[in-house]
Amino acid sequence: MATPTPLSRLFTVLLTGVLVGLVLAVVALPGNLLLGLATQAALGNYAALPDALRTPATPQRSYLYANDGKTLITTFYDVNRSDVTLAEIAPVMRQAIVAAEDRRFYEHGGVDLRGMLRALVTNVTEGGTEQGGSTLTMQYVRNVLKTDPSRTAEERAAATEQTVGRKLQEVRYANALEQRLGKDEILNRYLNIAYFGSGAYGIAAASQRYFSTAPAELTLAESALLAGLVQAPEAYSPIDGDADAALARRAYVLDAMAETGAISAEQAAEAKAEPLGLHPSEQPNGCTATASERDGWGFFCDYLRRWWLAQPEFGDTVAEREQALRGGGYTVVTSLDPQVQATAQKQATSVYGYDNPRAVPIAAVEPGTGRVLAMAVNRHYSLDDNPDGQVNYPNTVNPLISGGGSVAGYQAGSTFKLFTMLAALESGRPLSTGFDAPSRLPTRYSAGTDDSSCGGKWCPANANPQWMDGYRMMWDGFGRSVNTYFVWLAEQVGPEKVVEMAQRLGITFRAESDANFAEDNAANWGAFTLGVAATTPLDLANAYATVAAEGTYCAPLPVVSVTAPDGQPLPVGDPSCRQALDPDVARAATDAARCPVGQQSAFGQCNGGTATAVNRILDGRPVAGKTGSSERAATETFVGFTPQVAVAGIAANPDDPTDLVGSAVQARVIDAVAQIIATAVDGQPEQAFTAPSQTLVGDPRRPVERGPFTDRRQTADDPLSTFDRWLQGRRG
Repeated sequence: MATPTPLSRLFTVLLTGVLVGLVLAVVALPGNLLLGLATQAALGNYAALPDALRTPATPQRSYLYANDGKTLITTFYDVNRSDVTLAEIAPVMRQAIVAAEDRRFYEHGGVDLRGMLRALVTNVTEGGTEQGGSTLTMQYVRNVLKTDPSRTAEERAAATEQTVGRKLQEVRYANALEQRLGKDEILNRYLNIAYFGSGAYGIAAASQRYFSTAPAELTLAESALLAGLVQAPEAYSPIDGDADAALARRAYVLDAMAETGAISAEQAAEAKAEPLGLHPSEQPNGCTATASERDGWGFFCDYLRRWWLAQPEFGDTVAEREQALRGGGYTVVTSLDPQVQATAQKQATSVYGYDNPRAVPIAAVEPGTGRVLAMAVNRHYSLDDNPDGQVNYPNTVNPLISGGGSVAGYQAGSTFKLFTMLAALESGRPLSTGFDAPSRLPTRYSAGTDDSSCGGKWCPANANPQWMDGYRMMWDGFGRSVNTYFVWLAEQVGPEKVVEMAQRLGITFRAESDANFAEDNAANWGAFTLGVAATTPLDLANAYATVAAEGTYCAPLPVVSVTAPDGQPLPVGDPSCRQALDPDVARAATDAARCPVGQQSAFGQCNGGTATAVNRILDGRPVAGKTGSSERAATETFVGFTPQVAVAGIAANPDDPTDLVGSAVQARVIDAVAQIIATAVDGQPEQAFTAPSQTLVGDPRRPVERGPFTDRRQTADDPLSTFDRWLQGRRG
């Protein structure tokens, strides 16, 4: 029990003198005449109250749910608090708080002069523990003013100063509130803001913190315990303080409830006999608080937070948006699909374990909305220390999947050939555009003296000449991933148009060197078509999702809905989409993208693919995609899509680009992505891709373009001569 300080004793003496005079004046006049005059003249004016008292804006935690609207991902808060209506609070809890803190609550007008005088006189004359003379309304005023985010720190501190002026202001404000608000409204506001200890503000947070239940389900014993905490939360808290003191205080509240007639003496005795019955639970706070078995959820949560901080709807500055998330009381239904996420995490860790320096970041996106369904990587989203010399594993909070900060991304190899094909189709070149692809292709772009140079010019080669060289059109050029075909095609279109196409579909150049090249020298970026720029699984999946949606680009979106505390939905949860491609162009690219995954184009032009296992895993369901291997298999990538989902995974070492993952891992990345697609479309109706128009198909039998090592024109079914093959082999 606390002993009054000289300052607090002086305060109580002074305030007692003021209030004694007021009480004596009340007693001396007939009825309530003087009290009525005092109320009108001296005590309260509702219109003059601070805004926070008239329209409460106290901090509340924001909730993040998965796309089912039920599975909690985490919450964000500075103050662990969430408002509930009075109807959502058990009647015994309401009765308990009145009995414990203000038995005459329903009788006074906000200021209980009789109770205040009794408490103050006792404090002065007995010299023991200070008794509280504040009503629930006065306590509510104090709680609002000391937590009002619109006030300065000094103003908030002044709300609890032991001064006569502060107390009289509290009296005036309380009376003004009572003139306008009903008792139930005041009680509801009080229960939503009172501090119950152990970090729990308001009855909703307290019910969860101490008993893991909703306030509507509180029992008599639980209600009495919680009501007893507000007088001295830290001292009485059975979690952080003294359990015996909490039981004694609970007994006091139960006796008080019996004295007020809220319960019988027998009910009080039965409740006193109950054990504490604690079932405490921690309210998760922030992205690192996501459950340990849901590692990928933390990375998704982090992406959502980054997205939130970029939305002007939540404030003019990043600091204001952060405060809105942590104190605005929003309900956010995210786009994360628990089933797709679980499969993605399982597949990511099946390729590489958590303790492997190499990583497989994976992202899944819904075409037509941009909603992000899953984000996974073989890492723990955690601030825990790593072993010496290990930067990003097994623990990290860096955005390995979405990019940002220090993460520029990873080379995705031949997956970028899609952008060359789209640029060519958009320029009017049909899928049947043919070229006699050599093993190596001299270009006009300058190069150094390494193996890729032919006399000072960049001279890219095919990875598997025996399988790739020869007459190719877009179908089999894409299916077999023929480098020299696509480098040639990019030259015909113009590399700058290929770069622009990638940017149009959402590829962001986070590496400074890539951004500079795109800005200043895109026309000479011949190697761009081979995927030398860094990207991320999220950007890549969303770019391919644009093709899956027949050219509709939607900005990546981590939410389904955002609801304000007043229940109003915010438009920030709506997809932001635009038509980035002519639908026929997207359909044509999709038709060619059937080739890599072992399926057939609508025109029967596929004759081999680099990821044919996908067709087996998807059991023949319409699917498309593309593999990608960067130079010397430093990274291995696969992107797959159906009309309902696009998934991208990249095997790389985020900390050491010189650590080559090797081509052997490509099959595992392909399998992982395909399994995620299978989960995402499970139970959904099978959707076929729409075939492109004849305009963009062209004539597969038309003469081939002249290649650098051919000396005659050919048609699609006219094989190369023995001399030509020999010559290509010599050049290769």
